[in-house]
Amino acid sequence: MSTSLLYHRFGIVGYRYVNQQFVAGATIFRIEQPRERLRCSHCGSEEVWAQGGVERTFRGLPIGKQMTLIEFKVPRVFCLKCGLIRQVKIQFADPKKRFTRAFERYALELSQYMTIEDVAQHLQVSWDTIKEIQAAHLKHRFGKPKLHKLKQIAIDEINIGQGHRYLTIVLNLLTGAVVFVGDGKGADALDPFWKRLRRAHAKIEAVATDMSKAYIRAVRDNIPNAVHVFDHFHVIKLYNEKLSDFRRHLFHQLTLEGQKLLKGIRWLLLKSSENLDPEKNEPQRLKKALDLNEPLAVVYYMKEDLRQLWMQGSKYQARLFLKEWLDMAHSSAICMLRKFAETLQAYQEEVLNFYDYRISTGPLEGTNTKIKAMSRQAYGFRDHEFLKLKILGIHESKYALVG
Repeated sequence: MSTSLLYHRFGIVGYRYVNQQFVAGATIFRIEQPRERLRCSHCGSEEVWAQGGVERTFRGLPIGKQMTLIEFKVPRVFCLKCGLIRQVKIQFADPKKRFTRAFERYALELSQYMTIEDVAQHLQVSWDTIKEIQAAHLKHRFGKPKLHKLKQIAIDEINIGQGHRYLTIVLNLLTGAVVFVGDGKGADALDPFWKRLRRAHAKIEAVATDMSKAYIRAVRDNIPNAVHVFDHFHVIKLYNEKLSDFRRHLFHQLTLEGQKLLKGIRWLLLKSSENLDPEKNEPQRLKKALDLNEPLAVVYYMKEDLRQLWMQGSKYQARLFLKEWLDMAHSSAICMLRKFAETLQAYQEEVLNFYDYRISTGPLEGTNTKIKAMSRQAYGFRDHEFLKLKILGIHESKYALVG
């Protein structure tokens, strides 16, 4: 073996090959650093005297499935400029690491296609070693996302694991990258994000959230000039929750015969009309139940009408449509409709802002799905900080191998 092979295939530059051994299926390369290449690790001076060294062994790139070890006596030198004895810098490995940078890069490349456990087994190292490599890489690349170019963001929380453990996620809607992961939910979880945002002098143009009062207050207090857009899926979701409660209330007031008709149609009420399955007789079942219960029919068809709010040609037309819908809801004899109309009217500007910035929390919901898949595949994360780093880099992960 030659010194040039160390350079071209193992990424070890500036060292001389000495010999090799084959022990227990592993290949052990002995290398040394030429005297003329010794430098002070502090000032970089060439005026040094060799003062012995410390034996160290590093994991190198494997040859197939065969382990490769690099044995190297790390020199200590006396610097004439500093007047101190120091150990020279190792050029092919990071400080306090037992593997080469080439080995680290290879492990990261494998991590794009394999789980941590699979990579560890393939490279014959511990799970913690691969996790350490990934964590260092993620922290270097995504530990402190740059916020100064943020323009459009989405905010939502996600429940991870048992015990109602929540994380608050902020997504850059233009790049799809997570830029903040906060502990807990609500306005307090976002405090560190607002501080970093002010230091970055970012000019947020628009933000998409659900109708949470905590988010409304947080946005108004911290980015008052941003256009606040209520996510239309969450508006319909809130209506569906009210609709489900309304059906439950009606169910307990009906006779046994009426209860039979309402039983089992909850999911049909929540479905969009175009998604009802004719093969399962869903449109007919729903129509039969609605024909025999006028208040439920009114609430259901008002929901279908409300969905048209986000399909208008302009903001002006949408405003007229919403006014007409609110008037119909207010004039109805159904308390649930009137209460929902009051809520919607109070935040109608945030709802109509969709026509200024056609954004939603939809991309963030997709990211939350990937986070849940990652957590399931990993059977949970013991290291909370590592989980947050994985989330910050999840936009570059393959969906099937995010764990």
